[in-house]
Amino acid sequence: MQAIIIAAGEGIRMRPLTLTTPKPLVRVAGKALLDYIFEALPKEVTEAIIIVRYLGEQIKEYCGSNFHGRSVVYAEGSPLGSAYSFLAAKPYIKEDRFLFINGDEFPKREDIEACLKFPTSILCWEVNDPWNHGVPSLREDGSIKEIVEKPENPASHLISNGVMVLTKKIFDYAPEKKPNGEFFFTSMVNRFVQNEHVMAVKTSGAIGGLSTMADIARLDVLLQGK
Repeated sequence: MQAIIIAAGEGIRMRPLTLTTPKPLVRVAGKALLDYIFEALPKEVTEAIIIVRYLGEQIKEYCGSNFHGRSVVYAEGSPLGSAYSFLAAKPYIKEDRFLFINGDEFPKREDIEACLKFPTSILCWEVNDPWNHGVPSLREDGSIKEIVEKPENPASHLISNGVMVLTKKIFDYAPEKKPNGEFFFTSMVNRFVQNEHVMAVKTSGAIGGLSTMADIARLDVLLQGK
């Protein structure tokens, strides 16, 4: 099985640190984010497609062609937004089903394994600030009906985040242009969940992601205590 890892963003909210270091290589509790991601990959994942752009040569040098026992290939991301960065991985996909992980996540292996039990799925958990995330609404069988990105009035505290099991059908949905001119991957995911049976895999105690400088201190304490 392959995993697509988007590691193309500039990490603007983490400047000045990310002026010289790409966010996926920021070190937390002594290790880079990409180390945590690869350590969490189940044995089924034998190859990773890392999408790079900003300071991408550093990522290529750090990971090489084999990282944590998995072969690695690279795709070039796009300045148009996360959707077109994701689309850059399409030529490298060998099988219908694959894993997707955002390059600023700290996934746990058991959560990824839980997601892989379903043909398609998205990892979800409850947070105190759902208005700052994508909030899914669920069908009676626990599958995701729709994801509303950063809603003013969230229907629940449940959020969907950057660990997903997808199929090639995701490439059938053209990304939508947002008012700021960017094309976000979430616009493709939302249309995918509306037309496919994508299970919400709920977890507790999720570590979350790295977005700001304040997150480094929070995650240092959390991960050093594990």
